[in-house]
Amino acid sequence: MGPEQGPRFRGKRTRIVELYTSPPAGATVVCADELGPVIPRTFAPAPGWSPGGHRVKAELDYGRGPEKTWVYGGLRVRDGTEVSFCAPGRNTAGWLRLLQQIARANPRGQVYVVADNLSSHTSGPVRRWLLKHRRIHQVFIPVGACWLNMAEGWWRLFRKAALAGQSFADRAEIELATALATNWLNSRARPWIWGRPAPPTRKLRRRFVYTL
Repeated sequence: MGPEQGPRFRGKRTRIVELYTSPPAGATVVCADELGPVIPRTFAPAPGWSPGGHRVKAELDYGRGPEKTWVYGGLRVRDGTEVSFCAPGRNTAGWLRLLQQIARANPRGQVYVVADNLSSHTSGPVRRWLLKHRRIHQVFIPVGACWLNMAEGWWRLFRKAALAGQSFADRAEIELATALATNWLNSRARPWIWGRPAPPTRKLRRRFVYTL
């Protein structure tokens, strides 16, 4: 049996949407993805003002470190909580580690992992691991339809919480920022619901009634 297991749905896009809107009874849906590479970078401090009231001009100073880091994450749609970690590469070893963490975080029932159809997600070691863990199923999104993976929305929140405007000297600081941001977002997690929310109802401050 290949890595894509579980019930058959009508069409690739419909299959993913039905996992979000009406998953199998007792099953857990997890959106998994990798973000990166995240590269250590440093910025010069912002220029200040001199005692005479003149703007101090500083030369542009920007540095990037040689180390690259990938952030792996799995978003549980039911409650919006995330498991994440950093790895030096985007490969089979990192994906297996993510699947193992997803399995430990969801110890009961069938687990459907929504993911991109990458070579590292369908390699031999991944297939063999899935054969030993029959309750874990990978469901791949169509090519060019990354918007079907709700992990993309979580990455947007993660970038703002962990990476936006930050200076990182090395990989260890990226790992610390990832752990802190994940814990902060998990403390405020909410279920992820597929579809556009209904527009808020505008409350009228005054209501005028005209009688003829």
